[in-house]
This record gives sequence, C-alpha cells and structure tokens, in this order.
Amino acid sequence: MSKINLNTNHPILDIQNHIVFASNGNVVLNYAVDFPEVYSLSERDFEEMHSIWFQAFKSLPTGTIIHKQDIYQKQGYSAKQLKNNTFLERATHDHFKGREYLKHDGYLFFVLPLDNVLNASKYVNPFRSTAKGYHRKLDLQVAEFITTINDTVSYINNAKHINLLPMDPKGVLVHTHNYFNGFNLDFDTDIVLNNKTIEIGDHYFDAMAFNSELCFGESVHSSISNSRFTSDDFIFHQGFLDGLGLDLKENHIVNHILYLDDKHKWRKVLDKKIEELSKSSNFGTQNKVVLKKIRHIVDQINQDDSSRIIRGHLNIIFWHQERHHLKQIASKIKTEFKELDMVPYHPRGEERKHYFLNSHPCHASNFSNEDLYVSDLKHALCLYINNTNYKSDGTGIIFNDRQYNIPIHKDVWDAEKKRIKARNFAIFAPTGEGKSFLANNILRQYFEAGVRLVIIDLGGSYAKFAHLYPDRHIILRYAQGKNLGINPFYLSNPEDLSPERLEDLAHFLLELLAEEKVNKSKEVAIKKVLLHYYRHIRSEHSLGSLYRFVDRRKETLIQELQLKEADFNIYTFLHILSEYVEDGLYSFLFDTEEDQSYTLEDKQLIVFELDEVKDNKEILSVMLKLIKSAIQRTIWQNRSERGIILFDEFAKQLKFPNVLESVEFYYQAIRKQNGAIGIILQSINQLPENSTSASILENTQVIYCLKNEKGYETLKKRLSLSSHDLNQLKSIRNHLTGDRKYTEVFIKIGKESNVFRLEVPPEVYAAYLTDGSENEHIMQLFEKTHDMEQAITEYIHQKNLTT
Repeated sequence: MSKINLNTNHPILDIQNHIVFASNGNVVLNYAVDFPEVYSLSERDFEEMHSIWFQAFKSLPTGTIIHKQDIYQKQGYSAKQLKNNTFLERATHDHFKGREYLKHDGYLFFVLPLDNVLNASKYVNPFRSTAKGYHRKLDLQVAEFITTINDTVSYINNAKHINLLPMDPKGVLVHTHNYFNGFNLDFDTDIVLNNKTIEIGDHYFDAMAFNSELCFGESVHSSISNSRFTSDDFIFHQGFLDGLGLDLKENHIVNHILYLDDKHKWRKVLDKKIEELSKSSNFGTQNKVVLKKIRHIVDQINQDDSSRIIRGHLNIIFWHQERHHLKQIASKIKTEFKELDMVPYHPRGEERKHYFLNSHPCHASNFSNEDLYVSDLKHALCLYINNTNYKSDGTGIIFNDRQYNIPIHKDVWDAEKKRIKARNFAIFAPTGEGKSFLANNILRQYFEAGVRLVIIDLGGSYAKFAHLYPDRHIILRYAQGKNLGINPFYLSNPEDLSPERLEDLAHFLLELLAEEKVNKSKEVAIKKVLLHYYRHIRSEHSLGSLYRFVDRRKETLIQELQLKEADFNIYTFLHILSEYVEDGLYSFLFDTEEDQSYTLEDKQLIVFELDEVKDNKEILSVMLKLIKSAIQRTIWQNRSERGIILFDEFAKQLKFPNVLESVEFYYQAIRKQNGAIGIILQSINQLPENSTSASILENTQVIYCLKNEKGYETLKKRLSLSSHDLNQLKSIRNHLTGDRKYTEVFIKIGKESNVFRLEVPPEVYAAYLTDGSENEHIMQLFEKTHDMEQAITEYIHQKNLTT
C-alpha cells in the first residue's frame, strides 16, 4: 500500500493564464469545451463535428499530445437558479431542489512533452520532477507550440458547434485538486493505492481501458442510431460513444489521449505487424482477427492521402462510495462496449494505478506502447463524445431536460436577438395533448418576470392562473347582450386627439364598415370626418354620437369637408353603422358612454373571455376590433414595457373573414413595440395557405409542438423544418403515470431545436388545469375561500389524504 499527498507531490510547477508548466517538464494548454446539447445533433451534425476535429488536428506537429477529458459527476440540483418569491415559484423550487443528475464538464488539453519524447517506458513515476521544467517557459519551441495551438483553437471556434474556452489559473488548480482529491467535497485527503483498489477519501476507484487494436470492432462511425428513440419510420442518431457519456448515469471520467506520431515510423510498425501476423496466423484465431483489423486500418490509410497515423488510449475511470458497487458500474461499461462490438481491457494492480495517475493532463505523456492502440486519426476521432447536458440560458422560461427532468431556462424572449429577430411564438397540439397547460406554463412565468399579458381566449383556460394574482389581473368576460365597456371614441380631453389616435380610429371605422378596397383617399376622408366631429362635439364621445353627428349633416358634410362621394359615401356609412347604434341589432356592443379601457392600464394580466360569442361571426369580429383598439390606446402606450398578446383557440377565430388580416396587423405593429404575439392551433392545417398566413409564419420564430399521433409532415413543410427537427418531433414520448409525470415538447428557437420535458409540482399542475372534475373541485373551493392559493393548497391536502 502507498499514499500520495498532493501537497508534497503537486504536478503543476507554474501557471501562466491557461498554460501549465508541469513538474515533469511538460507544457499543457488547458481549455474547457462548450459542446452542443445532447439529442440536438443530426447524423450530418456528427459528421461535421468529426470533420472539424480532424481538420484541426491533422497538421499539428509530431510529438503533440491531445488529451480530451469528460468528467461526469452525480450531483443534487441546487435550485439556486430558480426564483423563490411567489406561490408557484416556491412550489417549483422546493419540488426540484436536491434532485440527482449527472453534471458534465468537458476539457481539451494540448500537451508538449519534455524533449518531445513520446516513447515512455512502462510505469513511469508521474510525480517525478525535473530541473528543466520551470525554464521551458522561455523556450522557442514552447512559443511555437503555443502559436500553433492558438491557430488550431481559432479554427475550431470559427467552425460550427464547438467552442474552446481557455481555463484561468484558478480553474486549472480546481480541476487538478478535484481529480487527485477523488472528487470528495468539503475535505482534502490522500490517494491510497493498493493492488485491489484505489481509495481516495470516501470514494473507491476502478478503470476500464481501450488500449490496443484488439479492442476495436469491425468498424467505428461518427454516429449510430439511438435505440431509445429510433422507431420503424425514422432513425434518431447519437454519437458512437455516447452510451459511455451521459447515458452511463454513474460517476466517471472518459479520457481519450492521442499521440501524434511520425506517420512514416508507425506505418512501418504496422507493416511489420502484418508481416509477423501473416507468418503466425495459422497458429490461432486470435492472430487472424488482429491481422484482419490491422490490414483494415492500413487499407484505410492507403486509400486516404489525408490520413494521419496516431497512437491512442481510451480509458474510463469510475468511482463510488460503496466498493462493491464498482462491479455493477464495470458491468454497465462492458455492456456498452459490447453493443459497439468492442472489447475493453480491465486493468488490475499496478496497471490500474498507472492508468489513474497518468490520466491527469500533466502526466498524459507517460503511457507506453503497451497502453496504446495504433490507428488512423479519423478512426480515433469517432470515439469522441461531442455533446453535453441541456444548457440553461440563465434567464427565461423553465422547462426540463430530457434526462433527469432538471429545470432548464430557455430564453425565448432573446432581448439581444442572438437567436431570433422576432420573438412571436406558436403552439401546435391536438385536443387533449396539453396545449393550454403549456400556454399557462409559458405565460405564468412571463407574468412573474414582469411582462404584461393580453389573452384573447375562447375557451376559459386562464381563470385559475389569473386568480392567483387578484390585484394584478382583470377578466373581461362577454355575456349575451352586454358590452365589454370599451369605447374607442372616448376622449377625456379633446386635446388628446393625436395623429396616431386619429389613424387608429380611422382604421377601426374602415374595418367596421368592411371596406374592401381601402385606399389613401378613403383614409383621408374618414380622418377629416373624425376631426370635424371632435372639433364640434367636445364631450360624451361615442359611436352613437358620431353617427348622429354625421346624420344631422348628411346634406352638407360632403361640401363642408370638400370630399368626393367615392371616398366617403354618407348613406353607406349611416346604413352599415345603423346596426351598431340606437335600436340596431348590435347596438349593445357600443352602448357605453365612459370607456373602461383605462381600467386596463394598471393591470398586468388582461383576459378577454369570448367563449359565449365564439360562434357568432358578427359579434366576434366586432369584439376583436374593440379589443384591438383598447390594446392600442392603453397597453401599447409604453414601448419600453414588454408585452405579449396571445390568441388561444385561434382556429375558431379564423373561421370568420378579416380575422387573419386583423391578426396580421398585430404582427406588423408588434415590431414597433417591445412585445410578442402568440397563437395556439390544433394543427398548422388550420392556418390557410395564403400570403397572410405565410407572413405570420415567417414572423413566428419560436415554435412549440406537442405530441401528435397523426404525424408532423405538414408542420415540417410549412415551417421548413429540417429532417432532424422531424426526427425530434417523432421521438416525443409522454409519461403520465408514476411519481414523475411529464409531457414532452419540441421547441425550436430560430435555428436551434430540441425536445424538452414539462414536469411541474402538484401546486402548479392544479393551477394549470383547465377542465375535468379536478378543475371543478378547485373552483368550488375557490368560491368558498376567494383565495386561489388557499383553494389549491386545500385541494392538494385533500388529495394526499385520499391517496
């Protein structure tokens, strides 16, 4: 048994920025790697990343060592990223706090070994120091190496997908301390080495390796099919070695070390191996297998002028608090290798110590020929793991990752416009798949982030959410024969008639008159009439008042304002508007002197519930016009304020003429505001295929799609989705039983896409319910308490008692 104390055997002699001068004389350039999210990559993406690595590495100088290290650690979710102020925020925070997940840190180290030597003898003492080490920082060779690696890093960072970030000295020291301290938290300890195991503090360590050509299967690829998501009609791709990354779900490190040797030297070595094996192949099947594999490697090299022979070493170091559990992890690793037709080596005793100690980047030069396979660089790079955990944007809407249901923030507002230029969104989902639930989740979080919401709802889906914030919401519900209290013509002061207000009123009237061909002359004529009206009528403005004003002057108005009959037909004007005034069929819609729109100004959540009018073409059309006028006059006054307008049950609204054009107006006007438009549809087929719809879709750059048994081909076509987007959609799986119920949702933000989960605590689930007996029960409790928080809490308590 032996002990190693890092304080007396530290591998680092000096650090300058991200450059380490090791005690053994090696120079190491240290980078953290920012990978794409797991499941976000297509087969083509994997091929592109493989090509990026190859192009970056193929011309590096002989003697360079490239050490890629991926560290996976089980951790409890801290929930520090989650807000903890409101009722639903506290419930979410407490629900996820402490949940176990696998944290991934990726690193890439470029090593210049002392004296450029890559022929280590077996079992080199990795903590052997050299007097030369410190002075290497003045070397011309070191300076040239740094320049070369800087060029390589720039190439990688300018390409797609991968980003290398120089580590700072503190990060380098923390990495080294964590490694040799066995990833023990809150205390320092020694490394205890014996023939049976490696013990560091509370953790026992073991290793598996891939250290000779014998380990290779028939072939390797940049990606393979993901059996978990692949189905009969599509293939979902993952990296070749991804089963040993995040999917392993154990504490482990994947070390992949490449020695960039002299191509001609190792070509001769391979040719010699073939010659020796050819002579002895009749003496055993193992020799035949090895001969076949080496010939295959040489054939690939001969066919490809750009090939580069390398020596490589891949190992997986894993640890656990329970020593007996190491066998279970080893069995998992063997199973994963077997799936890839690869045979790992399980080191014991001295070999295991050797692999652990020399898998630190400062010691990566210490592997001997017996620890290394010989292959082509392209072949070896197929063993790179090229993805990481889901990435949280730090701010945005909370969803969950697809592995552990850990909360992930997605910035779907994108204030800096890094991903999208228009933040408008659409939700697509068939009936019963949870589109209102998803909309509640998105809008509630926006609301709690200070965004003003206007919801035009034909289904009554947002009442519970609204009642959680009693002083900050207003629900304007249409009832038969009553108005919404919106009077677009009302002015508290005639001096408030700005050019913008006049323009809005003119458009409102022209829409009400259903003018088919509106030209500039007609707009000017209507504005002249309105201005004339406001100059003569100083109070109690309304549509009825305007109607009576024009009616009294019908014989003289054209002459007074010098209008053409073609631009303003008084009798047509009076005839059409007669339906909305005095004893007209729809006069109740405008039967209000005061304007209640201004009660909206201090409300952050405004819900227009039009459920009772959803089948009446005329009333709904007018209602939408009135709502539009109220939004323009109140909500859009402050352009610095963020705002969202949501059209729920949008398909029902689309049944009526001019609704699509009316919504298109919002899409055009929202560009001038700090806002977004949202629409909810059961299917994209409900949006007519015309230029107006095309304009709306073009300005919709955030897409949410829930599971659809009928497929997604039309969605792919209309939204120009990629084949991988389609594969992601087809891979959606919901889990609605057990303790962790969730639905999956495809989210595309600009060009980025992935599938996320939506898991919520019981309190949030209760707040988002929109129908059924559970919803009725909660609303009954609310009628008694008049406190939605109390009603939800009592409902959950009662439910827990019965279960």
